[in-house]
Amino acid sequence: MDIVYTSLNRRSRVFADPASEVSEVLDALWAHTTLEDGLEHASGRAERDRVDLLMYVLTLDLTAPGSRSATCRINALLHRCHAASPRMQHRYLPPDVPV
Repeated sequence: MDIVYTSLNRRSRVFADPASEVSEVLDALWAHTTLEDGLEHASGRAERDRVDLLMYVLTLDLTAPGSRSATCRINALLHRCHAASPRMQHRYLPPDVPV
């Protein structure tokens, strides 16, 4: 299992209820995940200017044809989720592209 830490930066710094914010983000992620993402578990924590996410994904054999790293799979999931969810677009900046 691989662990990926990432964040979504808020468009504005204030949100009323951090617990519900994290739940909404996690619900959106699960709604847009696919088997290819390999997401097994996700948790989060709301900070003043962002939501931090810790995501556990299946480890894949990177020598297999078409295989992508855990970071690439999570990045694709975050972009897919942000693009498909008006609430995510309204509340968060687009996810960063990994370096």
